[in-house]
Amino acid sequence: MATVKQPAAKDAATGRPAVRRAAVIGTGTMGPGMGAVLARAGIAVAMYDVSEEALDRSKAGVGLAEGVLDQLETPSVDGGSIRYTADLGDALEDVDFVFEAVPEKLEIKHEVFRDLERHVAADTILASNTSGIPITKIAEGCEHPERVVGTHWSNPPHLIPMIEVIPGERTNEETVDAAVALVGRIGYEAVVEREVPGFVENRILYAIMREAVDLVDRGIIDADGMDRCVRWGIGYKLAVIGPMELLDMAGLDIYQAVGSYLNQDLCNSTVVSNTITDRTAEGKLGMKTGGGLYEYTPERVDQLRAERARKLVGVRKALS
Repeated sequence: MATVKQPAAKDAATGRPAVRRAAVIGTGTMGPGMGAVLARAGIAVAMYDVSEEALDRSKAGVGLAEGVLDQLETPSVDGGSIRYTADLGDALEDVDFVFEAVPEKLEIKHEVFRDLERHVAADTILASNTSGIPITKIAEGCEHPERVVGTHWSNPPHLIPMIEVIPGERTNEETVDAAVALVGRIGYEAVVEREVPGFVENRILYAIMREAVDLVDRGIIDADGMDRCVRWGIGYKLAVIGPMELLDMAGLDIYQAVGSYLNQDLCNSTVVSNTITDRTAEGKLGMKTGGGLYEYTPERVDQLRAERARKLVGVRKALS
């Protein structure tokens, strides 16, 4: 794999020193992929979790993510490394940038951010990977809310090269600029958004899933048919042409004509379908429990993960 030199000591766009050291706080679903991407970009990364067991699991996740980055032929920048620690003070020593990736509970995030501020310098940027908790709420208990920002990575973070950057009400422009610059440095696209519950990506995704589940519930189509219809009829196209571009391509007059009657018939339920809630109550949570909307053996889970990673690598290469 190609190796390139470290970037300049100062970021030309922000005037801040280039990020050399970062910490990822929480090594569950997203942390290992995030750490692997940052290290590949020449950053010394400390992976922190509360238990050695969690850290051991994260090492396997980092290894898998590094394998995918190799498939993507992502160059390795000098200076990148990953280490693992269950000591928060050790993880945060001399870091320039912190990525929080702990469970999606506001009280946990408040506690974590209070702990972070006790260990880092006043200008260290604190970024949350929350999927939708408002950044303003996360920053409420911070001494320096101006340096708190949302950086929402898509899952899997080592494969989806886009990060939503969401300032809170008190986040300053320098923090946003620094987050955008770091996203660009790792080779990803930064999309800056105003704060809204769920952020943009999840709002679009959940609108699609609400309609999809409703149509399956009503017997209009089965689950397999839904997946094939959306994968090829919508997903394939939207990977190349964004929704606003698609409006122009199809014609705004066509959208107006169809939307004038179809919008009235779309699902607008404010509750989650019983198809989902009944299964979760039974412990049928999807791949991680061996069953959800489909049934899975451990071998099938491994097969699907490998197959999907291979396909996502191929799509990303084609779109790059």
